[in-house]
Amino acid sequence: MRPPAIEIENLTLAYEGRPAVHHLSGRFAPGSLTAVVGPNGAGKSTLLRALAGLHPPAGGRISGTAGQVALLPQASALDRSFPIAALDVVLFGHWPKAGAFRRLDRRARAEAEAALAAVGLAGFEDRPVASLSAGQFQRLLFARLLVQDAPILLLDEPFTALDERTAADMLGLLHRWHGEGRTVVAVLHDLELVRRDFPETLLLAREAIAWGPTAQVLTAANRLRARSMAEHWAAEATPCHRAA
Repeated sequence: MRPPAIEIENLTLAYEGRPAVHHLSGRFAPGSLTAVVGPNGAGKSTLLRALAGLHPPAGGRISGTAGQVALLPQASALDRSFPIAALDVVLFGHWPKAGAFRRLDRRARAEAEAALAAVGLAGFEDRPVASLSAGQFQRLLFARLLVQDAPILLLDEPFTALDERTAADMLGLLHRWHGEGRTVVAVLHDLELVRRDFPETLLLAREAIAWGPTAQVLTAANRLRARSMAEHWAAEATPCHRAA
């Protein structure tokens, strides 16, 4: 599986006209494994949503993602009160290929059951989502990613609420996907994990502080610059009109 490169050109993303990401340019190489790090409010989740086609750019462009992407959003952003079973959540992973109104066959169900087993949730098929713990729900989202089988995988804080053993298992899935030639981009906060397991890093503070090999990006000077920029952010900031 060899996805195209993701090209980002002069990208600006905004909420209500206020920029969350400023004039970002760069490239996720095909089959790369990249961490996106930065202070709270740096635009990391907004960038992932834009890569997934869920947040339209205020300026610039993204190419190489159309029809190629699966997104694992922050679990805290999802409504778990809807009465739905765990297996049905995983079956949703078939919809991008099968269509929302096409009946899923036994093979699709078998793949969903296998995905649940792969993340340690065998026997949870009929469990209501609302009854799952935070860690079980996060594993459920990983199972849906397995079923989606996309060449580009975007993960927003994928190890939240997972115990150490389960996090290690899910990290193993990320490495497996990377080994299969998929492009993996993950928003993370654990810099030691990033240094150990992610060869590429984008340090974002609403604009790119550094983007490249992790050891070169996560220097003390770069992290200090990102933190200093965050200390000066203002909620009432004016819209960005800087030229390309």
